[in-house]
Amino acid sequence: MEEKVSGCSHVLMVPYPSQGHINPMLQFSKRLCSKGVRVTMVTTIFISKSMHLQSSSSLGTVQLDFISDGYDQGGFNQVGCVKTYLSRMQEVGSNSLREIINKHNSSHHPIDCVVYDAFLIWVLDVAKEFGLLGAAFFTQLCAVNYIYYHVYHGLLKVPVSSLPISIPGLPLLDLKDTPAFVYEPSFYPAYFDLVMNQFSNIHKADMLLVNSFYKLEDQVVDSMSKIYPLLTIGPTVPSFHLDKVVPNDRDNVLNLFQSDSSAVGWLKQKPAGSVIYISFGSMVCLSSQQMDEIALGLMGTGFNFLWVIPNLESKNLSEEMGKEVNACGRGLIVNWIPQLEVLSNKAVGCFFTHCGWNSTLEALCLGVPMVALPQWTDQPTNAKFVEDVWKVGIRVNENENGIVTREEIENCIRVVMEKDLGKEMRINAMKWKELAVEAVSQGGTSDHNINEFIKNLKKS
Repeated sequence: MEEKVSGCSHVLMVPYPSQGHINPMLQFSKRLCSKGVRVTMVTTIFISKSMHLQSSSSLGTVQLDFISDGYDQGGFNQVGCVKTYLSRMQEVGSNSLREIINKHNSSHHPIDCVVYDAFLIWVLDVAKEFGLLGAAFFTQLCAVNYIYYHVYHGLLKVPVSSLPISIPGLPLLDLKDTPAFVYEPSFYPAYFDLVMNQFSNIHKADMLLVNSFYKLEDQVVDSMSKIYPLLTIGPTVPSFHLDKVVPNDRDNVLNLFQSDSSAVGWLKQKPAGSVIYISFGSMVCLSSQQMDEIALGLMGTGFNFLWVIPNLESKNLSEEMGKEVNACGRGLIVNWIPQLEVLSNKAVGCFFTHCGWNSTLEALCLGVPMVALPQWTDQPTNAKFVEDVWKVGIRVNENENGIVTREEIENCIRVVMEKDLGKEMRINAMKWKELAVEAVSQGGTSDHNINEFIKNLKKS
C-alpha cells in the first residue's frame, strides 16, 4: 500500500501552457494525490477549451481551475509572438492567479504551496505576496538547466568561443551538443530570455523540483545541488508503466490533438520489434526536402514504420511522397496517437525522435532505443546523453547543407534495428527502464524526494 505522508495539504500547480509542460506536472500531481495531498492544477482558459481528455476520471483526484493568459479565444496562436504573449500572460495572469488563490483561501481548503513551471517566474512573485511556499518545477533534463545556469551567471559566455565546453558533472560538450539558445542565441531571442530568466528570482523559491531521476544523471545532480538544493521527482511517466500504484494511470491524459485509432490495430498486426516509430513532436516543422529524405530513408530500410505528423497539411510532406509511403505497403502516417501506447507495444523496435525531453524520458522508461534528430531548445543536449552517456541510441549527422540524407537515416536505423551495437542499446535501454521503476517505487530516490516535498508542506 502506498505510504500516506500527508492528509490535508493543498498544492496549486501552475504549468506553462503547452502540452509538453502540462502533462509532466499533471503526472506529478497524481503522485501527490496518491499520497494524500490535495492538488489543484491551473490551465489557461484557452487550453481548457482545446484539450482532449480521455475521460474525466483519468485526472484521478486532481482538480482543475482556470486562469486567463489574456488570449482566451486562441492562446499563443491568437498573437503568434512569443514576447508579446508572455508579457500579456504575466500582466493578465498575475491578476487571474491572485483571484484563484483568494478563492481557495476563503474556502475550507486554503493553498499551502504553489508549484510553478520555472518559465513562469511571475507566479513565484504572486505566491510570495500571499506568504505561500513556492516550488519551481523544471520540466527539462537537469543537465540542460545547469547549462542555462552557467550562461545566466556568465560562467559560460555565448556565443561560445572555446571548445570543448567543460561544466562540472557533464560530459565534454561540442557546440552541437548544447541547447539551441546557447549554440546561437540570436536565432530565438525571446526563448533565450525565457529560459535564462528562470534563474532571475530562483533564490526566492523554497524548493526546486526536477523532472528526472537521480541515477539517470547523478553527477549533474550532485554538482547542481551544491548551488541549489534540488529534488529529482521523476520520471513523470504514468504509473502503469512504472510502479503501478496510481489507479487508472496508463497514459498522458491531456492531448491537444485528436488521436487516430487506426494505428493501434495496425501495430497489433506487426511482429515484435519490426516497427520504426517516428515522431518529432508537435512544434518541429522540417523543410520539404528534409521530409522527403526522411520518407525515402524510412522506405529504404525495408522495415514497417508508423509516422506521426500532426497537422499534416502544414508539415511539408508532399502529396506525392505521401502516396509513395502508402504505396510501399509498410508505412502508416497518422495525425496523432497517444505515444505511450505506441512505445509500450512490443511491435516497436526503434524510436526515431527529435529528443524532446518528454519523448526521451518515455522511451527510457519503456526500454526503447532511439535514433535522434534533434532540432532546437534542449534537444541537442538530450541527444548527446542518449548517444554518449546512456548509450541507448544514435544521432544522425547532417550534411554540409544542413540536411540529413536518406542514406544517413537508413544507416542509423539499421544500426539500431540490426547491428550488434543496436543489441547493446536495447540492453542499456532495459537497464534504464528498471532504474526508472526503482526511482519511483517505495523507498526509491524520487519517491523519497516526493515525501520530503510533502513534509515541507506540513511545516508551513
